[in-house]
Amino acid sequence: MRFSINISYFIIFLLALSCSKNEDKATVIKEKNLETQMIEVYNQAMQEFEKGDVIYAGKKFSEAELLFPQSVWAPRAVLMSAYGYFSQGYYANAINDLERFIVKYKNHKNSDYAYYLLALCHYDQIVDEKKDLNEILQSKKYFDYIIKNYPNSDYAIDSKYKLELIVEIMASKEMYLARYYIQREKWIPAINRFKVVINQYDSTIYVEEALFRLVELHFKLGLDDEATKYASLLGYNYQSSEWYEASYKILNNEYEKRKINSKNEKKNFIKKFKQLFE
Repeated sequence: MRFSINISYFIIFLLALSCSKNEDKATVIKEKNLETQMIEVYNQAMQEFEKGDVIYAGKKFSEAELLFPQSVWAPRAVLMSAYGYFSQGYYANAINDLERFIVKYKNHKNSDYAYYLLALCHYDQIVDEKKDLNEILQSKKYFDYIIKNYPNSDYAIDSKYKLELIVEIMASKEMYLARYYIQREKWIPAINRFKVVINQYDSTIYVEEALFRLVELHFKLGLDDEATKYASLLGYNYQSSEWYEASYKILNNEYEKRKINSKNEKKNFIKKFKQLFE
């Protein structure tokens, strides 16, 4: 009787062990199928991308990532989706993908590329110096980040080049605003904008004109010492430039005219004073 009971327990044990192995096997098969399915969706997305349908490709890439987010293909899917949107000018979609990639896959080996593509998304939306500064500032922020954090990457070289262009645009923005104030005879705001150019963007092509305008405006306001100071700075650094010649003419020709007018006014005053006693 006892032997019969022991055999029964043994059979139950074997059945349980068998079921456990089958469950493990089923789980492994399920995971493999999920990854296979994910790769299939990824390949479908690539086919649509190559056809030029980046919207549908982006949806398929997102689907692939959601199917198996632990896979090495998941971050690749996000980057491919972002690049597809970027290549066709859907910048908002690309930026959304890239910002999510940076947060979700923070230490990924392609993070430098993600930041670079994010910078390009903003950079390509820059129209000119008259438009909103947001895209200029955003692209500058990400190019600066690449240069600082990935100095030896392939993207750092191009980031430095584009950063130089951005600085030129920012200086151009200040010049545009300064000229706007001059047209409305708001001399002090104009002076402040020109000072920003020479203090913050001294390596740009706008420095010479900014110095000349400071000479011109200070002279107009009767601040001869300030005008002379900026003229000296312009002469010391850009003596052969047309802007220096223009500032020289202002200080010399206008100064001589002022001296003559001052003498004439003095003579007229003395003459009027003498007439009081005739």
